Amino acid sequence: MAAQPKWILSMVAIMTMTGLTDAATAADDCLPRKFAYGTVCVCNSTYCDRTPEPETLSAGKYALYTSSNAGSRMRRSSGSFVPSLDSQWSGDEIDVDATTTYQTIHGFGGAFTDSVGINVMALSPNTQLNLLKSYFADDGIKYNIGRVPIGGTDFSTRKYTYADSKGIPDLNNFDLAPEDAEYKIPLIKTAMSMASDEIKLIGSAWSAPPWMKTNNDYSGIGFLKPAFMETWAEYHLKFLDAYSKQNLTFWALTTGNEPLNGIVPVNRFNSMGWTPMSHREWIGRHMGPRLRGSEYNRTLLFAIDDQRIVLPWWMKMLMSDEQCAKYIDGIAVHWYLDFIVPVKVLNEVHKNFGDKIIMNTEASQGDKPWDFVKVQLGSWTRAENYANNIIDDLNHWVQGWVEWNLALDMTGGPTWVSNFIDSPIIVDKTKDEFYKQPMFYAIGHFSKFISRGSTRIKLTQTSVVKSVGFKRPDGAVVIVLYNRRNKPVNISIKDPQRGVIGLSVQKQSINTLIFW
Repeated sequence: MAAQPKWILSMVAIMTMTGLTDAATAADDCLPRKFAYGTVCVCNSTYCDRTPEPETLSAGKYALYTSSNAGSRMRRSSGSFVPSLDSQWSGDEIDVDATTTYQTIHGFGGAFTDSVGINVMALSPNTQLNLLKSYFADDGIKYNIGRVPIGGTDFSTRKYTYADSKGIPDLNNFDLAPEDAEYKIPLIKTAMSMASDEIKLIGSAWSAPPWMKTNNDYSGIGFLKPAFMETWAEYHLKFLDAYSKQNLTFWALTTGNEPLNGIVPVNRFNSMGWTPMSHREWIGRHMGPRLRGSEYNRTLLFAIDDQRIVLPWWMKMLMSDEQCAKYIDGIAVHWYLDFIVPVKVLNEVHKNFGDKIIMNTEASQGDKPWDFVKVQLGSWTRAENYANNIIDDLNHWVQGWVEWNLALDMTGGPTWVSNFIDSPIIVDKTKDEFYKQPMFYAIGHFSKFISRGSTRIKLTQTSVVKSVGFKRPDGAVVIVLYNRRNKPVNISIKDPQRGVIGLSVQKQSINTLIFW
């Protein structure tokens, strides 16, 4: 199906805004459909499940939202704190200490890739809106971060940058691609029209134009030629200029997606390598000064944007150069090798560089060579993988968590290099419908309830249920609980100001508890 003209998205978004703000308080339940790996929730042009914002509760009351392998999806229940509990709740107690605080949260989100745009635009206008509302509206899961590729990625249908033909010294050949005008910019603007919170944008480049690189290619083992360090910095500023003309500003840039891919010859897609020495040279003498000296001087700069296997040593090498260190605002990490790198490495990063923001800027599933089925519709295992990872990250100083593609097709694409993977939302354009996977709700248990500005608080941990807690700017306490066991678990949650709650946590479930 051809891409919908930009004005269709814009007009339909405007026409539906009143409906968004006047939504009833009752939830619309999941429309379930069973696939080989489990259950998805089906959405189309006329129906999509939604979860209204939790209303402020009176003192002593709580609400609990549950998603489970048994089929619950953001199922709401409620109750009250009591002064004490009987013996059935003893043993596994979580004590809430809201006076001991840690990092502050910037948000949660996903990426506006070309593939996302192609898939969303293949749907009818109302179905498009239901998909974007599912992510960004108040009765969706309230994403408030969007990662934007600077040029092409593996999730494009072709190889490209914004200056494919040589045009130095002034990059007079620089121009946004048709994909920006047709896919990225319209979707970002529509998402922003739906969100009650600011959607903070993070820009990341996968590769410089081939003529700037040592291998003269978009992928493979290749580095930026030293003669083009200033030109590559200017390229980023021209990108910010081009999006600024569309009234889109960026909260942050990263210093380049996964530089390891340009060093280790295992990938086939867009990449550019850095060594720690060339990396700090570019940041400290070119990108940093150019960015801080421009009208975009408030745009943050995140280093690394790669697996935490390079931490903390790569970051230490960057920060050992004072000229480089003063321009780095944060560390961006990806999750793909987390299974071989203990999460405690993030504690060391925070210990050494406590004033730097730590963000997870990319995660996806189905990427491993042993993932023979890339899209696993209904997989609860993949939901649990995300819940477990997000809790670990948040308990170790991470301040935001961003998934990869917002929506892919039934094969996990399109992708010019056949790098098919899974996504929280899968689109079936032949039926004009999309499927919310368990992964979608797993992320939503965090993104919907842990609002920007929330501060992590201290919880005592039990041996049976993983948890993380936050105090929101509006005074609410949010606790996410994950029970991986194949049986219900009784736990108690004790708050010194409110009393105690006894909860029977469903087997294989992800839960969000909220109280004021």
